[in-house]
Amino acid sequence: MPNRNEPGTLIVTGASRGIGAAVAQLAGAHGFSVAVNFATGEAEARNVAEQIVSAGGRACAIHADVAREEDVMTLFQNAERELGPIKALVNNAAITGGFSRVDSVSAKILEQVMAVNVTGAFLCAREAVRRMSTVHGGCGGAIVNISSRAARTGSAGEWVHYAASKGAIDSFTIGLAREVATEGIRVNAVAPGLIETGLHAANGAPDRLQRLASTIPMQRAGAPIEVAEGVLWLLSPAASYTTGAILEIGGGR
Repeated sequence: MPNRNEPGTLIVTGASRGIGAAVAQLAGAHGFSVAVNFATGEAEARNVAEQIVSAGGRACAIHADVAREEDVMTLFQNAERELGPIKALVNNAAITGGFSRVDSVSAKILEQVMAVNVTGAFLCAREAVRRMSTVHGGCGGAIVNISSRAARTGSAGEWVHYAASKGAIDSFTIGLAREVATEGIRVNAVAPGLIETGLHAANGAPDRLQRLASTIPMQRAGAPIEVAEGVLWLLSPAASYTTGAILEIGGGR
């Protein structure tokens, strides 16, 4: 049985690499039992979980495609069975859909981006609320959605479709926060700017960070751990009066 003084079980979606992996590892160091979710990158996800365990924490890797309702329900059931009651969720899983102007984007790409980035976040939050809300007999908890500065900048000429999905996440964060504020659940978002992950190279622009560095007031891209620190603060008791907030971590951009 988990120690009552421990933070409890945290599900991090899309945690095999990048920001998700950094959040999972830092959460493990902070005492959370971490469900490292992955849709692809099984070896990487298992490695993240193994690193948490090797450092003295509790973790397991769980496959689920968050765009599929049955997968989300199984993810939560397996996380509870393996690690204990769910006390926190980080909705990190997302896809960009690749670079494209609006006049070239296909319906298929739009459907995929919205299914993962928006529907997936809704479904995971639904399952979290069903378990954490005092209305449902839960003991409260916290949800952090990973948004993006793209929701404000619009990402013209690159991925307006991705930016639009993150704009939806901002609205979702505010609405859900107000909906469950009296039920023991805090809901916030982190909006990273340009972060050093494999996302840029995976989309065919390995030089994107260097090319855009001059547009950032701090003149550099951020590191995944810098985003993870913000997420862990929002999950912690130190943020007990913070809900419905969108914390921008983008070097001033």
